[in-house]
Amino acid sequence: MRKIYLFDTTLRDGEQSPGVNLNKQEKVEIALQLERLGIDRIEAGFPAASPGDLEGVAAVAKAVKNASIIGLSRSREQDIDAVREALKDAQDPCLHLFLATSPIHRKHKLRMEKEQVLETAERAIRYAKQYFSKIEFSPEDAGRTELDFLCQVTEMAIKAGATVVNIPDTVGYMNPAEYGNIFKTLKEQVPGIENIQLSAHCHDDLGMATANALSAILNGADQIEGTINGIGERAGNTALEEIALALATRPDYFQANTTLNLKEIARTSRLVSKLTGMVVPGNKAIVGANAFAHESGIHQDGMLKEKTTYEIISPETIGLKESKLVLGKHSGRHAFREKLIDMGYELDDEAVNTAFAKFKELADKKKQVTDEDIRAMLEEKLYETPVVYKLEAIQVNYSNEAVPSAIVRIGAETGVLEQQAEGNGSVDAIYNAIDQATKESVELEDYSIKSVSQGKDAQGEVHVVLKQGDYSAQGRGLSTDILEASARAYVDALNRLIDKRNAGPGRRDNMSLV
Repeated sequence: MRKIYLFDTTLRDGEQSPGVNLNKQEKVEIALQLERLGIDRIEAGFPAASPGDLEGVAAVAKAVKNASIIGLSRSREQDIDAVREALKDAQDPCLHLFLATSPIHRKHKLRMEKEQVLETAERAIRYAKQYFSKIEFSPEDAGRTELDFLCQVTEMAIKAGATVVNIPDTVGYMNPAEYGNIFKTLKEQVPGIENIQLSAHCHDDLGMATANALSAILNGADQIEGTINGIGERAGNTALEEIALALATRPDYFQANTTLNLKEIARTSRLVSKLTGMVVPGNKAIVGANAFAHESGIHQDGMLKEKTTYEIISPETIGLKESKLVLGKHSGRHAFREKLIDMGYELDDEAVNTAFAKFKELADKKKQVTDEDIRAMLEEKLYETPVVYKLEAIQVNYSNEAVPSAIVRIGAETGVLEQQAEGNGSVDAIYNAIDQATKESVELEDYSIKSVSQGKDAQGEVHVVLKQGDYSAQGRGLSTDILEASARAYVDALNRLIDKRNAGPGRRDNMSLV
């Protein structure tokens, strides 16, 4: 069975999703989970984009041991040097170079002729070959590049020293037949093509990213690039979990497979959704909340008689398990530990005791604690962002016949800050009170709330994005009370914003990427 390598760009292309801004600790946490998932190659970022991005890539390179770490670079020496610096501690470093090749990019963006494009790319690859044994080259917008010129570019890249040539459908323009034909043609016409790997990088603007990537596999692609949950620029990228399950479910057709640990898919999806703030749609293939739900009476009858009548993938395949133990406030430590093991969490005694104490606090508020509640509780971590302000208490006064008001108590280095404020709603009153207490002038760019479990006493997770001048930061808060969760998310984002401001400028450039 032919192996298909998986190149994950969640930390680079995925982070380019509007509203997503991961800090260094969050990047490392996602990268380590990608490593547990069994991803072969992890694109950690674009080091030349900003000092913060370089630091984030360097932190991932230092932490991950069992996957190749990749840094993106334009075909410029200073970009290549930035990747060298970021990947100096990587066990298996790789440089990802790109340069646009399509007529529309050559004319309007690069203002180059074909010969200039070839010369620029070749010069960059040869320069990089002095420092990197593994180089991937991407002709940006390859899908709209003349096929004969694409063959020329690929041949040049091979001769110059590239080890992987990626064919990006940068704007999601292709259909499966067209995209597959590119790989077939390259395989047949380019000298030396057998000495390198061909990679597919698809965008989902027309909803065909996964189909195009699978067509590339059928026509000789060795590697698929994509993201967890399909996040990314505009409509997103190929969802790697969809590729992995398509190959695992239909080996008879594709005659290829990945070496992914499929049981880690659900956990990886939840972590990426949590840290990016991007909610997975309920009908999303493989990882959506409804992916294994059956409501139709006919479907339910079939499922009861034989699951495979309506379920081609079992939830256990991706690491989901039905709850066997119902946990509540009367549950003991032993039952709680067994539940953690059943859910895939192996904690030492001290960690179990800490988690059990949090579980008891939650159980006093809820009639029944679900698996989703436990996961949210365990995955709610304190990152290394300095805590400038800490939410001590909130009190909200609301009536539909009066203006809502709130009193907040905020812990700070100077002592406890207490402030009362009004607003056009309870959340607005809380946020006005926090602003006045901290004397920080910020703009609320985004506010979203979702339930992490079911029922009237479900926990709510609030995600906010705050902006102050050129700086923005996201924050999260979790509680059975959505007002408390809202306050916690706001203070979390405020701390992150202050940390960014203190670190100084380092904004991401507005660049067109593969």
